[in-house]
Amino acid sequence: MHTILLCGGSGQRLWPLSGSIRSKMFLPLLPAPGGGTESMIGRVCRQLGQAGLDESLLLVAHQEQIALIQRYTGSKYPVTGEPCKRGTFTAAALGALHLLAAGKAQPEDILCIAPADMFADDDFFRQFHQFEALLADSEAELLLLGTRPSYPSEQYGYIVPSLESSCGYAPVLTFAEKPDKVKALELMREQALWNCGVFAARMSFLLEHLERLGLPVEFAALTVQYPELPVRSFDKEVAERSTKAVVVRHEGEWSDLGSWDTLTDRLPSQVIGAGGLWGECGDSYLINELELPLHVIGVSGIVAIAGPEGILIADKKDANTIKDILAENSVTEPRYGETGWGSYTVVDRESDGSRLVLTAMLTLLPGHELPEMTCEHCAKSWMIVSGHGEVTVNGATSAACAGGSYTIARGQQHTVSAWSAMKLIEVRISEAGEDGKVYSC
Repeated sequence: MHTILLCGGSGQRLWPLSGSIRSKMFLPLLPAPGGGTESMIGRVCRQLGQAGLDESLLLVAHQEQIALIQRYTGSKYPVTGEPCKRGTFTAAALGALHLLAAGKAQPEDILCIAPADMFADDDFFRQFHQFEALLADSEAELLLLGTRPSYPSEQYGYIVPSLESSCGYAPVLTFAEKPDKVKALELMREQALWNCGVFAARMSFLLEHLERLGLPVEFAALTVQYPELPVRSFDKEVAERSTKAVVVRHEGEWSDLGSWDTLTDRLPSQVIGAGGLWGECGDSYLINELELPLHVIGVSGIVAIAGPEGILIADKKDANTIKDILAENSVTEPRYGETGWGSYTVVDRESDGSRLVLTAMLTLLPGHELPEMTCEHCAKSWMIVSGHGEVTVNGATSAACAGGSYTIARGQQHTVSAWSAMKLIEVRISEAGEDGKVYSC
């Protein structure tokens, strides 16, 4: 069996810490077994490894996040990149065709498709080993994994099963996608399960769906068409169309950690970062990535979240509303991002229409370097704040340490390598080109 781990998501529900560049699966907030914290994707990959499923693991992510995926997983697993985000069905299809093209899978092989952004106990992943036998025994074309709801959630999809057989699975009667609370209560009375977003089927079953949609069944051809494809959900495109689906019940712990309300229940502390909770602050949580302290006094049941992208103060139960607010308001360019080499924070951005001055703080990880680049539309200056390494401009290399400054003219090739953790301030000055546009680089 091959496991395809889907690593997409827009990151809006956990704003301001998550966003289009750093999605929620990269937030290092969960308690790690040996102490400290780990990210969602790090936790899931660790559990897949403990369950003996990592040798056949493939990660699918947006191509701009490949280096970040490798950073958070130690480059232990193969990753294939989506040219753009087109939904869970399209991402799963790209992963399946990648396995075929690489000669790692055959049409009769079993695929298990799972999301990277979930929180589950170790038994959840050990159940994956049963999927191949259960598909054969049930003669189903699709197997899903569900768990018993602990409350009437409006954020999860539901699977309504018929009576469970003695073999550990039940035929699926119908699906309900994110119902209101009244409907959710009704579904719970019908013994409905939360849909965990885990699917298992033969490769040939997925290929048949691609052919039905008139899509190519070759990796290279699908990649070429990718930008023009609509967003397609695996649930709607495959699961809800299936007439021979079964569901396996997971009795243990599971959550998708898709909101501040669910994520805070898993945090190792009520206060992370500078600041504190004072007075009667029962069930309140504070996470602060800024150097400025954030204090909450005498307010219960809230989240106070501060990061380079903004500040969120909300009742835990209502925090998901931020996704609708962001959708209704125009979003400026990201102020914070993570990469394989480190991270950056935009400190200031000034423009008068003919000239753009952008100031950013870059943080490089030890042993990493900025990709060598040539900026045709801007000049730069670098000031080393801490750490040491070397700077190369047009082939000339010089040692770099705290206090050092460097000027890069338009058209010059340049890079910086960090021998130890390094911080530097970059000031980028762009002038309008012949076409009248001002480019950021």
